[in-house]
Amino acid sequence: MTDGPNTLTEALQSRDALLQEWLDALSATAMRSQVSDAELREEAETLLDQMAAVSRGGEEEWEDLLEAMDGLARARVEQGFDSTDTTTFVQTLRAPLLRRIHAAAGGDDALEEVLKASRLLDHVLRRMMDAYVKARDAVIAQQQEDLLELSTPVVSLWDGVLALPLVGTLDSRRAMVVMESLLERIAETGAQITILDITGVPTVDTLVAQHLMKTVTAARLMGADCIVSGIRPQIAQTLVQLGVNLGDIDTRATLADAFGHALERLGRGVGPS
Repeated sequence: MTDGPNTLTEALQSRDALLQEWLDALSATAMRSQVSDAELREEAETLLDQMAAVSRGGEEEWEDLLEAMDGLARARVEQGFDSTDTTTFVQTLRAPLLRRIHAAAGGDDALEEVLKASRLLDHVLRRMMDAYVKARDAVIAQQQEDLLELSTPVVSLWDGVLALPLVGTLDSRRAMVVMESLLERIAETGAQITILDITGVPTVDTLVAQHLMKTVTAARLMGADCIVSGIRPQIAQTLVQLGVNLGDIDTRATLADAFGHALERLGRGVGPS
């Protein structure tokens, strides 16, 4: 990159003019409304300075530039930009920079120098997109974890009685989160009875029944008995047709029935005054 006349260095010598032309191009993009002028200017100045360092230096400066692109891509993910808007930041630099390189090179070398600089920008863009995808995937994975935790709220209905209302599909991964959340709350509260309410679970098949039985068994090992509520007629028929045996698991049609039964078992039945 530093062999022969370095037209990239020459093009970057008029940094202020190049910076202003770049910022003018960015003003027509969605980025201008979501990133402050001061922040956008700082990011642009940093990239130009690092490109200048790359044009004068070697591998270490190149790695610094790529790491800066990684950080910028992560910032764009946090700011809610899509991939197109993210790459626009570098793409809008291409035209003004290549014009200056073409003018600085002149003659027969102009095309080769422009292509060389264009390949550099392409490399930067690829690195930026790779970092963007990784950062976005990490955010999505974290959001999924957060949603799993939010979808398994263990609530205390009474002293010694916990309830876990389940909503949505109960797959293996979520079943593990359900079990962990329930066992943690049993350990914290010393609950004697837990109610698993599956009213909001659309389908109860053999796999779901197995998850429920494992959860009940784990709760019993922690010293808490379980009641499964929300056994609708359709679910009961499905379980019978599948030959699923819930064994000695206590079941009730509704959460209210299960709660009343739990209070009776604790000797705290609530009846008419």
